[in-house]
Formats: sequence, C-alpha cells, structure tokens
Amino acid sequence: MISHNRASLRALRTAMLTGAASTMLASVPAVAQDDADDSDAIVVTGIRETIQNSINTKREETAIVDALSADDIGDLPALSVGQAIQTITGATTHREKGDASEIALRGLGPFLSNSTFNGRDASNGSGDRSVNFNQFPSELVNNIKIYKTQQASLIEGGVAGTIEIGTLRPLDFGKQRLQGEIKAQYNPYGDRIVGEGGIGWRGTLSYVDQFANDTIGIAIGVQRNDTNNPEETFAASTTWTACEAAVVVANNNCNEYTRAEYAQPRAFYLAPNAYTFRQISETDRRDAIFGAIQWRPSDRVNVNLDVQYSDRTYVENRRDLNLSEGRYGITNAVFDDNGALRSFNGLSSIESNTIELSRSEEYLGGGLSVEWMPTDRLTITLDGSYSRTIRVEDERNARLRTDAFDVNGVRTAINNQRIPYTYELKPGSFIPTITIDPRFDLNNHDLFWDDARFRRDQSRRYNRIVAGRADARYEMDGFLSSIAAGGRWSELVYRDYDVRNGDFNFNPPITEDNRINNLCRVQAFPQRDFLSAAGDANGINSWATFDLDCLFREYMGTEDPGALDDKRSVANRDVTERTLAGYIMAEYDADLGSMPVRGNFGVRVVNTRVVSNGLRSDLDVIVNPDSSLQLVTTGDFETVTIKSSTTRILPSVNAIFEIAPNTLFRLAGYRAMSRPAPSALGAGRTITLESGNSFTSIEDAINNINANGSPRLKPLMSWNADAAIEWYPNKDSILSATAYYKQFNGGFQPVIIDETFNIGGQDVVVPVAQTRNSPDKSRIYGFELTAATRFSFLPKPLDGLGAKVSYNYADSNFVTHDIRLGDAYDPVTDSVQPGIIAPANLSGYSKHVLSAQAYYEIGPISLQGIYNYRASYYQDFVGGNAQLRYVGPSETVDLRASLALMKGVSLRFEAINIFNDPKETYMPVYGNARQYHYYGAKYFIGIRARI
Repeated sequence: MISHNRASLRALRTAMLTGAASTMLASVPAVAQDDADDSDAIVVTGIRETIQNSINTKREETAIVDALSADDIGDLPALSVGQAIQTITGATTHREKGDASEIALRGLGPFLSNSTFNGRDASNGSGDRSVNFNQFPSELVNNIKIYKTQQASLIEGGVAGTIEIGTLRPLDFGKQRLQGEIKAQYNPYGDRIVGEGGIGWRGTLSYVDQFANDTIGIAIGVQRNDTNNPEETFAASTTWTACEAAVVVANNNCNEYTRAEYAQPRAFYLAPNAYTFRQISETDRRDAIFGAIQWRPSDRVNVNLDVQYSDRTYVENRRDLNLSEGRYGITNAVFDDNGALRSFNGLSSIESNTIELSRSEEYLGGGLSVEWMPTDRLTITLDGSYSRTIRVEDERNARLRTDAFDVNGVRTAINNQRIPYTYELKPGSFIPTITIDPRFDLNNHDLFWDDARFRRDQSRRYNRIVAGRADARYEMDGFLSSIAAGGRWSELVYRDYDVRNGDFNFNPPITEDNRINNLCRVQAFPQRDFLSAAGDANGINSWATFDLDCLFREYMGTEDPGALDDKRSVANRDVTERTLAGYIMAEYDADLGSMPVRGNFGVRVVNTRVVSNGLRSDLDVIVNPDSSLQLVTTGDFETVTIKSSTTRILPSVNAIFEIAPNTLFRLAGYRAMSRPAPSALGAGRTITLESGNSFTSIEDAINNINANGSPRLKPLMSWNADAAIEWYPNKDSILSATAYYKQFNGGFQPVIIDETFNIGGQDVVVPVAQTRNSPDKSRIYGFELTAATRFSFLPKPLDGLGAKVSYNYADSNFVTHDIRLGDAYDPVTDSVQPGIIAPANLSGYSKHVLSAQAYYEIGPISLQGIYNYRASYYQDFVGGNAQLRYVGPSETVDLRASLALMKGVSLRFEAINIFNDPKETYMPVYGNARQYHYYGAKYFIGIRARI
C-alpha cells in the first residue's frame, strides 16, 4: 500500500513539476504579449484573481514579500490558514493530526518566525512563539502576507520572516455581502472505527455591510467545525538511553553508557524506555467568530475595532498496547554506526492501557486602532491590542498488565510477567516489526489484569499579550518621501502547570480483579485494519481492550477523581516578558540616472526584560547523632525567581531598483532577532537526592538538579542580506529569484551552571544542567525561486490553464546538541565535554521546500491541484532541555474543485492528503525509529451561496 502510494505520488509530482515548469518557460514570451489590450475589461475571479492579487502585492511592497490575497470573503484556496500559507513561496508546515499547524519560512522553523494578526502579536497555547494556524478558519481571513526581509516599523522577532494575517475592513470592502457555506467531511480512516462513519461537517456564515452614508461598516463571520481526525501510531518513548553493547544484561535493564564515561570510546546502541502501539478515535469541534466595526466620520479619521474568538475542543479515545520495558533483557542486538537498533531480542511486561485525552483551547484577540490626519502630510496612529489563549488538557489513564498467572489464577504458558519478543527494522519499512512470543495471545483479556494503575492528569497553558503602540508618519517632498517614528510597549505572560492526581495502584484479591476484568471488557477491537497502511512491516493488528469508565468506576469508585486542588509543581512555569521598542524609519523615492529607485532605511531599538518564577521542593536538613546529614522533603515548595534583561539595536535598509518597466531588482540588509520560547524560560528546579541517609554535607546529599527551563537565554541574533530579481510580464505572471544569507551570533548548547539554593538556612551552590547561548558562529545561505503564469496563449478552452511553482533551498551549519547525549559546556573549566551522538541543525530547518500548483478555470468550472514537499528537519520539544527529535520528509497532494450552479451559488470539493502520506519521527539520531502517525485522506463536499 505505502510503496504504491509513494510511487503514485512521485509520478504525479514529476508530471506537475516538469509539465508546468517547461510549459511556463516556453510560453513566457507569448504570455508577455497576452491580454495587453483587453485585460482591464475582463472580470477576474477565483484562483486566478487570488494569484493576481498576490503578484501585485509582491510588486508594490517595499520589503521582499510573498502574499496570498483574496478580494472576497472565503476565497482563500484552503480549508485552514495553515494550508493556505504553505502555498506561498518559501513557506511550509509542520503537520499535527494530519493538518497544517505551525509554519516554517525558507526552510527555517517557527522559532525563527514572527506571526501577527492584523499587525499585532498573537498568543498561542503551545508554549512557543509560533501560532497554531489550524485554530483560524481560512473562510474568515482575507489576506496573508509574509515579509521575508525586515524594516524598522515591523514588530521584531522574524529572523526567517514575519507572517501577517489580515481580516476584512468593512468600509474598505465597499460591498454588501451575505454568504453561507456548508461542507460535509468524509474521512476513510474514521470509517474504519467501529460504530462511526467518518462523517463530519463545517458551516460558515458571514455578513458585511455599510451604513450612515458609508461612514460605518460592520463585518461578522461565524463558523462551526465538527469533524473527526482518527489516528494510528507506533511510538517509542521520548527518553533514550545509550546502552553499552559489550555488556549484555539478560534479566535487567541494559548497562547505561554515562556521560562520565564518554571519553572512553565504547560501542553502544540507543534504547527507549518503552514501545507503544496506539489506536485513536476522536471528535473535534471548533467554534469561531470574527468581527469588525469600522468608523470613518471624515477623510481624516479612521477607527477600526476587530475581535477574533475561537474555541476548539477535541476528545481522543486512545487504546495502547505498551511494551513498558524497552531496555530490559536485550540480547542479540544489531545496530548501525549511529547506535540505531536494527534488530534484537527483548523481554517486557505488556500493558493494555485505556486513555481519554480531552483538550480545550480558547483564543480571544482583538484591538482598537485610530488613524488621525491632523494635516495633509501627517498621520498619527494609535493601536491597543489584547490576545489570550488558554489550553487545558485532561487525561484519564488506566493500566492493566501481564503476570505469570492469568486473571483466573492459572499459570500462563510463558509463566512470567515479562513476555519475550523480537524487534526488527526492515529496510524501507516505516515501522519496526515487533513479534510477540506466539504463546502469548494479545487478544486474550485474561492475560491483562495485574497491577491496575490509574492516573488523572491535568495541564493548563495560559498565554496573554497586552500591547500598545503609537506611530507617526510625515509625508515629504524630495529624495525622502516620508519619515516615520513610533514606539511599542507589550507585556507577555506565560503560565503553565502539569499535575497528576495519582498514581493509584490496586492489588485486590484476584477474584475481584477477575470480576472487573470480565465486566469491563470491550469484546471487539475498536478499529478494523489497524496499521494496514504499514503493509507487511506490522504484525500487530489488535489486542484486548477495556472500557475506561468501567475500570475507573469499579476500581476507584468514581469515573473521574478530578484534578488536584493544589496545582503547585516544580514543572510549573510563570514567565513575564516586558518589551519596550522604538523606531525611526525614512522612505525614499528618487531616480538613479534614468532608473527609478525607492526603498526605506531605519533602526529599531528593543529592550526585553524577563522575570521567571519557578518552584523547587522544600527540604529539611536532619542532623544524625553521628553529626552526619540527611535531607528530607517537607511537601512544601519555595519560589525561585530569575531575572534577565537585554537591549538590541536592529538597523535595516531596503532598496528597489526598477531596471526595466516590468523588472525589479531588490537589495536588503538588516539585523534581526528571535526570542526563545516562553516555555523555555522556566525557573523550576527538581532536586534529586542521593540514596542513603548519612552524608557529610548538603552538597553530597544532592544527586543532581534538573531545570525545566533556562531563564537566562538571550535572543538569537543574526545579520541578514537579501538580493532578488523579479520579472512581471503581465498580471498573471511572475518569474523571481531571491538569494539570502544569515549569520547567527550564538547558538544553543547544554551547560552546567552553578546556582545557589538556600537549604536549611544554608546557601548551597549546586550545578544545574540547562541550555545557554553559546559563542558559536553559524550561517545560513539559500535561494528561492517562484514562477507563475496563466497559459493564455493556448487555444480555447485550454487558455484557462495556469500554474505556479516555488522552491526554496537552504544550507545551514547551525549546531544543536542533545541534552543527554551531546556536547556539554563546563563553565568551571571553560571546556566542552564531547558527546556521543551527532548534533542536530536549527529547529525546523529543512534543506528543500517545494510547492507546485496547477489550476484550470473556465466558465463555471474551477480545478486546482497542490503538491507540497518538505525535507526532513529537527524539531525541538516545547520547553527545551530535551533530547533531539527529527521529522522525516513529507509529501502531500491536495485537490480542490468548484462548479458554479447559478449566480452566487457554487458546489465545492476538497481532498486533503490523497496519497495518505504518514508523518515519521526519529530520536535521538536520524534513522532511529521513534514514532509513525497515519492519518489518511480527508474529503469535503459542500455548497456556498452569496447574496
């Protein structure tokens, strides 16, 4: 199945790219002549209109910009904002639940990008600075603009670029419009879930109007999205250990190759703590409301108020088959030069885990903007904004595992809690083949009953941004066409907690286990053809599962014990970041000889102050009779506060040379910054004590201290240069090439920093592992190409064909080391202790990004095919201080079509990921299988009516 789909996808990709590119290049002279006399008389709509608007936006902007713009509501060619963005040159997406979420620009991860909503910072529930674009319906967004180069007036934060999402201003829209659209969704994976049909729907309604002699305008849009996103995965845990290959431990965990021994070269293989097969069924519901009021009492005053609200809730029902001891009893290990296991024999307890995970994410944002022109030359703008995201996750987890006896008290054929299995990663396979000893029947409920354990977890992420800015712009005559200055203040607050009400362990008489086991069994596995997309590689297609509510009710006496009242934990984060920025920028417009030249230059100064509050467990010092010491936890917490401050100066210059009437040459130079994620700035500290109760000092009693963040991290700074050549032969066509270079001052490196803790009234200095800004220099260089045209030279009806191809190449030597297995800096000795695995590059960095579109529009028919490719990349974990994780390359093909049934009414169709491309991840070295997600395709059919 997979090989067939991959071959089909490669064939389609080749056809789209070679056919579109060769035809575009061959047709450019002819296209340049087309529509020279009558294009103004043609009413352009649909995909062609969107591409024309995007080309015009790119041409008119001073900075290097790529855009996606539609004059009408709901005309962006995508189901979500994330899907729309990945059709823009140099933009690609990270996929979650089979859909586009976070965006990377020019092959660089979301960490290096800045995202704004109507020119304002937007909060998120991820703990980083990226925006979950899947939260916003594309039907209620009108334009997306990506600034590839910086200018002083832009909010800082976009080393790779700034993504600007814009919604409609009703007076500028200038038309009355009532529009409704309803779509039905079909997901073939959902159809395989027992008792479900894979059917969902989404409905959108919007209204725009103007009143009071066109001095007041309103716009409002609402959407309900009620769909399902089933998923099936194989995964290893997120913690990996380097095991010494020369030491074989047949009846225990493998022998760890510790950091203290890294200087002694030893053969090793990498083993996770566990392996899991997971089947997920899901319901997903999102309600979104976008609104705007515009008031223009005169030509000199313009007031805009806009509000966006989104509330998304999804519930996952997970059934896990868990081999919980991935490092136990490993023999006959075969591994490659990177330590990635290829085959071995192992022993593990096997668990049937039943889990319900619910996530609610609420976004509320908006702002008030006032533009005032006291004179014909001076414009003053005041803007205040608010953005808040709250994400809450609740999880209930019930575990039943194996024993030497079954639930009836009969010894099993294996007569051991741990079950033998073999592991083999076959060449070309997506997932390893794990073969359980045939004497053990995975579908026999009697074998899963022992050590019943129950957990009730809750996590909450709160992100709020309050900001205000004032800008003044003065129009001038002469070389300087205008000068602008402004200031901005903002406060970002990020708080999170992750608490567990458990573990609750039960070992009642076996007769009680037997009663509950028989009462709570689910007789049929919840999904047909589990992991069938993996082909012959997967030999596990079902296992015994149980009803979660029944297990909680019978063992605990309640279906939900609720979250803990006391949410305090050393894992919590409480970060406040205040920013004060000011800028001055001049725009110029002149002639260099006979060549028109325009652009801008300016400088932005940014001060950032961080206050991070964290918790650590309070300790008491007990003095033994022999004067030795021991430490005991009191059950309380003490607050640790760490502060940090930086000031950065960001100069920028942009220049555009009109070397021919339809040809522009652009140059840009600027300094840019990207701040670390708020969740990476945590000050929580976990103190692990040495075993024993007799120590000579407090320091000796402490094994280590782990950090949940690094508040002292500074922004990543870069010097940047861009050069672009752009040719615009007509309204439908563009051929452009951009080269860029970025030099980074500093990277990220594990470090041991001495921190002072007051324990028992005594200040104790203890080394704490965290991440620092290294003094390393690194660079990225690359280029991006864009070609788009409509083949108007072809005879009718083929003249409705059009295409767009964009490609980005980036080369980076940035270095990110694994927190456990990579290089570590020792500030005491000012030396670097080498690690044992290769470092990763920059988070989100992909060497190749490609997007190709082909469309056909004629009369009432509109057809579009979109191909997206992204090369592999390293993706860090939210909060940092974790092991390396890589995402494999992705290829997706989407199809869209519409048919106008009558004036204002159209039938619409979309198909997403039609070749069922999975998502593959690896840890902590590339090629070492960690997780595979299968989502399947999604199909939408609907009808839209507008008045």
